[in-house]
Amino acid sequence: MVKAVIFDLDGTLLDRDASLREFLKDQYARIPQLQRIPRSAYMERFIALDQRGYVWKDEVYRRLIAEFGFDLRWETLLADYWEGFRHHSRPFPNAGSMLEALRARSLSIGLISNGYGEFQSANFRALGFADLFDEVIFSEWEGLRKPDAAIFHRMLDKLDVEPHEAMYVGDHPVSDVAGSRAAGLMGVWKYDQLLEAPDEHDGVLMDLADLVGLIDDYLRR
Repeated sequence: MVKAVIFDLDGTLLDRDASLREFLKDQYARIPQLQRIPRSAYMERFIALDQRGYVWKDEVYRRLIAEFGFDLRWETLLADYWEGFRHHSRPFPNAGSMLEALRARSLSIGLISNGYGEFQSANFRALGFADLFDEVIFSEWEGLRKPDAAIFHRMLDKLDVEPHEAMYVGDHPVSDVAGSRAAGLMGVWKYDQLLEAPDEHDGVLMDLADLVGLIDDYLRR
């Protein structure tokens, strides 16, 4: 019986790759010192250094300034990123309608995201469907990070459901899928062509719209 569905944020609900590209275009256009190199060169190098979000931006900006000789302080660029990224947050297709469908089925909905609380919270709210969630957890504010089972159990306590009654949906094969399954939840992989598929999972989503049918299959069992 599925009573709750819990989501990751980046790469699952938030299309971080598309959002980052939109932010970088805007940052480049607004800051003249960056325009000493072509926009494509700036964006491509940022994305390479960023490693899909796993390198924090102070280091990314330090490297960019060192490599290209920008007459800027890394703190200035980091503050601009911190404030500006939220304005370019983009959800994956069908995210909102899928969440509405889960709510219509009276399922509890939660979010567990690794990262800085203030930054991730702003990006999450910018997607426009935060009011559909019952509980939200950001790792910095909890002092826990995925794949630690404790962070999944903390969410289960908040939603008042047992592990076997909850499904976790995320793109990372270890932090999201393996981590949630180790904590006793069903772990569903949001497909990402750049990541290796998890060894074990409880379903694969090519499109968020497919989650409703997957859950209906479980509810019929």
